[in-house]
Amino acid sequence: MSTTEDRGASGMAEQQAAGLLGGDVREGYAEIGDVRLHYVEAGEGPLIVLLHGFPEFWYGWRLQIKPLAAAGFRVVAPDLRGYNLSSRPKGVKAYGADQLTADIHGLIQERGAKSALLVGHDWGGTVAWDLAMSHPEVVDRLAILNAAHPRKLSQGLHHPGQLRKSWYFFFFDLPDLPESVVHANRWHFFRHFLHDARPAYTPEEIDRYIEAWSQPGAATGMINYYRFSVRESPKKAAAALRPISAPTLVIWGQRDHYLGPELAEPDHDDVPNLDRVERLPDASHWVHHDEAERVNQLLTDFFAPARPAKD
Repeated sequence: MSTTEDRGASGMAEQQAAGLLGGDVREGYAEIGDVRLHYVEAGEGPLIVLLHGFPEFWYGWRLQIKPLAAAGFRVVAPDLRGYNLSSRPKGVKAYGADQLTADIHGLIQERGAKSALLVGHDWGGTVAWDLAMSHPEVVDRLAILNAAHPRKLSQGLHHPGQLRKSWYFFFFDLPDLPESVVHANRWHFFRHFLHDARPAYTPEEIDRYIEAWSQPGAATGMINYYRFSVRESPKKAAAALRPISAPTLVIWGQRDHYLGPELAEPDHDDVPNLDRVERLPDASHWVHHDEAERVNQLLTDFFAPARPAKD
């Protein structure tokens, strides 16, 4: 069960979303089985769930939450398990695809919806792909930001160019050493992942990230995503792939230093209802930060069919 430590409820740990984004933003905790997920919520209307990637947390969507709410949606941005104020289960097995998708499936139901519009970036994109495959009934529309379809990523990791970009997958699989390295020099290792964003993250924004990374056990939780993925049997992972029925939009920052542009477009058989791949040539991996207005418009337009028709 969740504990006070899970919540990280000390000092500035409660991020005070309303103070950061405005008084019409709510935050809370959802009990999903034996995991407690912290989330930020705004707006009313069809439910959009925003899934952040590594090494972010709900705050990675700070430029999307209020604009999407203003466009007529109820927006929920959770901290994924292991991150920030959500539960941080011990052990690598707690970070497998089944557990991660069960969290979001449960969150949608806990928030009172039968299904949702789903957006995922980076690791959140991987969780979104997996949820759309394993529980298609809860994903009405799917938007992916700079996260390769699992088949594409697996294929990419067989090529030297992508292997060089993904070297940290294998570094993170080492025992204990990664935790020591990432803590050093005021979290320099994690901060470096964000360095190519344009505009650069401000010192105040970086402070929010450091606060999240500093929650007890958070670094290990974040790293355990990679440990599980590297250790999982490729045959088992391939066997779990299913065609995705939801209409799907891929938004891709072409200046991504971590994923090659050839990984953006999924195979037609895997995503037969692909709307399109929207490539933003000047955006980095942090496409939702670099070109927030464009991303917000793309999401609003793509999700517009879910809004009730006006009289």
